[in-house]
Amino acid sequence: MIDSLYNRLSINPSVSLLGAMKIMDDNKTKTLFVFNDEHFEGIITIGDIQRAIIHNVDLNTPVSRILDKDKIYGYVTESEASIREKMSRLRAEVMPILDEAGELVDVRLWNDMFISETEHSRELIHLPVVIMAGGKGTRLKPITNVIPKPIVPIGDKTILETILDQFEAIGCTKFYMSVNYKADIIKYYLSQLDHKYDIEFFQEDKPLGTIGSVSLLKGKIDTPFFVSNCDSINEQDYRDVYDYHVSNQNDLTIVTMVKSFKIPYGVIETGEDGLMVSLSEKPDLTYQVNTGVYILNPSCIDEIPEGELFHITHLMEKIKARGGRVGCFPVSEHAWKDMGEWPEYLKMINIL
Repeated sequence: MIDSLYNRLSINPSVSLLGAMKIMDDNKTKTLFVFNDEHFEGIITIGDIQRAIIHNVDLNTPVSRILDKDKIYGYVTESEASIREKMSRLRAEVMPILDEAGELVDVRLWNDMFISETEHSRELIHLPVVIMAGGKGTRLKPITNVIPKPIVPIGDKTILETILDQFEAIGCTKFYMSVNYKADIIKYYLSQLDHKYDIEFFQEDKPLGTIGSVSLLKGKIDTPFFVSNCDSINEQDYRDVYDYHVSNQNDLTIVTMVKSFKIPYGVIETGEDGLMVSLSEKPDLTYQVNTGVYILNPSCIDEIPEGELFHITHLMEKIKARGGRVGCFPVSEHAWKDMGEWPEYLKMINIL
């Protein structure tokens, strides 16, 4: 166990946050072990990196700068019951076991310690979810000439069912679905499923943009609520996003994806008189990309004009202009899978 973890999931403290995210993505893990030579320094999780990004820490920062020295670990002197209690309380997928000198000697995994429990013991949230399912899916033509994008298949399910199931798994069971293009096909398909979702449909008479139709829900929602498009799926537990939204007192929270682009050339920065200031050889450029999933406070609905074309970007600008808070919760690149265009759709099918 330990030897295989050494090989796959251990990193040096000098590895950057972006590098750690890429290693996590490549190994489909949320935890890495940090070693300085043979000495165990600690673990770093995707949650640690997300919190660092939220606090505007540069992704080129080495992991040693954000390593939490106060993390709770298990010890060889403890009983299995004590270690199990720690894991349950912390909802820890991985629990390092240290000796008296603080060196890593073993690891406990959630799936081994809680064989009969598939989900961590975590409180469910019961927030409404608005699904934006009215688009024409023009980038997926010709298939969307016949099948509306939300029920385009990805394996044994449609992307719409995958999104609905993810929200149901965290306790969100009340759905409002904005429909327009081929709405009757979507309604009929859902009505034929063995699993019945609690969905209230609402329909715009004309295209109202990426958030405009939500104005039709005025008076129906009085709690924070999710808004999701039907283009993508995300491995993130949205309860983490909700916790961030509440603790940060945001009006609107955007789920963003950390996207890195490598420039295949030496990049030169120039100053006055065209003199070179700096040279970066094949640099990585990193951005946070909008994934199309949001949490909104119910008061945001009143800021959406009725009967007008209104995009989510307009709402963000409106909130910012009045001094409101628009937060961003980052997820890793491989945690987000998009099907907005044919190459992404085919890639998603292969992955799933």
